[in-house]
Amino acid sequence: MNQGSAGQLLQLIRSGRATTRGELRRVTSLSRSTVGARLDQLFGAGWVREAAGPAGASTGGRPALRLEFDTSHAVVLAADLDTRHARVAVTDLGGAVLAERAAPLEVEDGPAVVLPLLARLGAAVLGDAERPAHAVCGVGLAVPGPVDDGRLVQPPIMPGWDGHPVADLLGTRLADEAGTRPDLPVLVENDANLMAYAEQRHGHPDCSAFLLVKVGAGIGAGLVVDGGMYRGIDGGAGDIGHIRLADASDALCRCGSYGCLAAVASGRALAEQLTALGVTARTAAEVRDLLADGRPEAVRLAREAGRRVGEVLATVVSLINPGVLMIAGDLAGPPFLTGVRELLYQRAMPRTTVHLQMVTSRLGERAGLLGAALMVVDLLYGAERADARLAAGVPEAAARPGVRAAG
Repeated sequence: MNQGSAGQLLQLIRSGRATTRGELRRVTSLSRSTVGARLDQLFGAGWVREAAGPAGASTGGRPALRLEFDTSHAVVLAADLDTRHARVAVTDLGGAVLAERAAPLEVEDGPAVVLPLLARLGAAVLGDAERPAHAVCGVGLAVPGPVDDGRLVQPPIMPGWDGHPVADLLGTRLADEAGTRPDLPVLVENDANLMAYAEQRHGHPDCSAFLLVKVGAGIGAGLVVDGGMYRGIDGGAGDIGHIRLADASDALCRCGSYGCLAAVASGRALAEQLTALGVTARTAAEVRDLLADGRPEAVRLAREAGRRVGEVLATVVSLINPGVLMIAGDLAGPPFLTGVRELLYQRAMPRTTVHLQMVTSRLGERAGLLGAALMVVDLLYGAERADARLAAGVPEAAARPGVRAAG
């Protein structure tokens, strides 16, 4: 990235660090004419506009107009795929949801069935939002499994998805169903990572180490460090649901192993335990409903599940030392949180928990959607990619892991 490039100015404007021409000159040390030329590029692309109101206090001369990222000039298609349903939304570039739809599905039916459904939902929700297909700048997809280089890698609860070219196929389906560009960038990422990304940005922007644990049909974690998702070397970071418990060797997990945390403490596991007790529950969502109704069996099992997760999190928190630990998903209620606290604070050293905030989700069921949209915007309008797109003169697809790109 060139120092003082148009993309860098865009970043300063988007972050709020510099929102007038004068502030841009002071921060970048560029001349008035150079700043003007860079801004002309951004104005021409439709990415930046001058706000109607003045910015800052008047110094006696003509008030400086405020520069702002134009979040209305394009839209993002965001999708959140869960084990039994999908949510698809159209958002503006600031993350405001313009239209949204949900539909039941079985992720175990595989990509040949699920991806066409997502494409049809995408076409429908674009119509609901009254936005043309050419307004879509990119697609973000949250999936409940590990992702590396844009592909799912041995996802325990998604049989038939391993190594599948999800981004390519979804992009092709959307072009057929909705009329979007054939080279539209499609980004695929783990759902817990995207939930953490959105929750940290929207509610805890100053937290440099943010940990989210999602407990639904499975158990996974997302980690945001210094504002970026931490994925590990091949997308496996945060897969805590498959840490083995020494005293649960008879619990068979969906991954085929015995003793995994998810096999005893996930929403799916609790549904099986409740059914064995004579309380019918088939899914994590039904366990959530039983907890909302205060069913004693569900409350007891959820608290014990929380203790199991807290036992594992004592090690995770000691290693990462996060400032915020967020519990999200179907089981994220008082019984489960009580259990987590009991074991976490008992097992972890006080030094690692004294400044720890333990919270629940702010964004709720939209966290994955908003994270997917945010991922697309941060990539396409980040400084380096913005400069490349301006140089090319077209909103080219991005060439990085997890992105479907032309050519």
